[in-house]
Amino acid sequence: MSANRFDRFFEISARGSTPERELRGGLVTFFTMAYIVVLNPLILAAGVDADGAKLPVAALAAGTALVAGVMTLVMGVFARFPLALAAGLGVNALVAYEIAPEMTWADAMGLVVIEGVVIAVLVLTGLRTAVFRAVPTQLKTAIGVGIGLFLMLIGLVDAGLVRRVPDVANSVVPVELGVSGRLTSWPELVFVLGVLLTLILFVRRVRGAILIGILATTGLAILVEAVVHVGPAFVDGAPNPGGWRLNVPKLPETIVSTPDLSLLGKFDVLGSWSRAGWLVALMFVFTLLITDFFDTMGSMVAVAQEGDLLDAEGMPPRTREILLVDSIAAAAGGAASVSSNTSYVESASGVAEGARTGVASLVTGALFLLAMFLAPLVVVVPFEAASTALVVVGFLMLAAVRQIDWTDYEIAVPAFLTITLMPFTYSISNGIGAGVISYVVLKVAVGRARQIHPILYGIAALFVLYFLRGPLEAALL
Repeated sequence: MSANRFDRFFEISARGSTPERELRGGLVTFFTMAYIVVLNPLILAAGVDADGAKLPVAALAAGTALVAGVMTLVMGVFARFPLALAAGLGVNALVAYEIAPEMTWADAMGLVVIEGVVIAVLVLTGLRTAVFRAVPTQLKTAIGVGIGLFLMLIGLVDAGLVRRVPDVANSVVPVELGVSGRLTSWPELVFVLGVLLTLILFVRRVRGAILIGILATTGLAILVEAVVHVGPAFVDGAPNPGGWRLNVPKLPETIVSTPDLSLLGKFDVLGSWSRAGWLVALMFVFTLLITDFFDTMGSMVAVAQEGDLLDAEGMPPRTREILLVDSIAAAAGGAASVSSNTSYVESASGVAEGARTGVASLVTGALFLLAMFLAPLVVVVPFEAASTALVVVGFLMLAAVRQIDWTDYEIAVPAFLTITLMPFTYSISNGIGAGVISYVVLKVAVGRARQIHPILYGIAALFVLYFLRGPLEAALL
């Protein structure tokens, strides 16, 4: 493919980008997401199925990188959008700690495959796109803003700057700064310095500010670990509050490792219905579907909003293709036994670095495939370095809050609930659900029910079921 045809196919110039910006954006997205290659195996391997079986960490790591790489490449070529995919956090915990204990791992992954197929059918029939169009434009804006705050909170928590207060009788707040309200560790200092450096570079409009920030902070972290020997957050099972979270930054002894792909295809779409019962299986599929369905919608809006790629109706380009790839990724994650794969809102960090097209996704996808073989290099970047990008991106996404009419309470209140509940409940779906339900209720209460898109009533009803699934399960199961 010639340079001109490549440019036209991916609309690089048309979207005001350049190959260099796409390359930087793809690199930043990968470094911001690379933690999933380590974290997803840790979460899934901690679970035990009904037969007492556990999944091997090495195979989970290889499968996580493989599916993320392939599906992100497909997103780049088919949807031509700067959105990367990987195993979804929250969904993987649901699979590991709630679904698998009721059946075998193969059965649990089979439910994930079913959920992905169902969502794909909804896309092909046009229903998923119709749902997206039914959400008011200003509520879509609020979704992007809420995700910005959520991203910043994720960055602060992952870096250890914000932590849970231990459950003691005299605790009056749920979270605190560092350990006991103070910054006491080298990793926290490295993170703070990394954020300041990134912000300085960004304010000075230095090209590649976010990528430079991640790499420079990683270098500083390696130096600090070599001199001070901080160690991991857990040593022989005992907590080390001042340790590095997830990865200990140090130069690896080896660079290349052989991937273990033994978990590919280890799923069963029928076993769960007889093992755990049809009602249990149905409730699990519903929970997976709602979570994936609306998390993706939020992530897609947020990334497009950051890149100024939304049209007048708040729709990203090639919406149907984006949603279809995301649906297939959900099923692919189950088929590879690494849990449902979904669009990652961290992709906004790459968009903040300049990415506007699917070329950035090609870069990110290729790096994930390389990560199967270069796993020792992937674990060099600690949370404290990667999280610097999330704080900067959170600020950028928050700027869209000015587009919401705060004098119109009928939209302002749902927007407020959407924005605040995402970070405070640590869930995109919870924020969207609260926003949709409150929007419908308020419009009906003031006599403007005709302004509500008919599909929105159905969405609100589904979210009511989603929020009440605990009591419903207790009553029915």
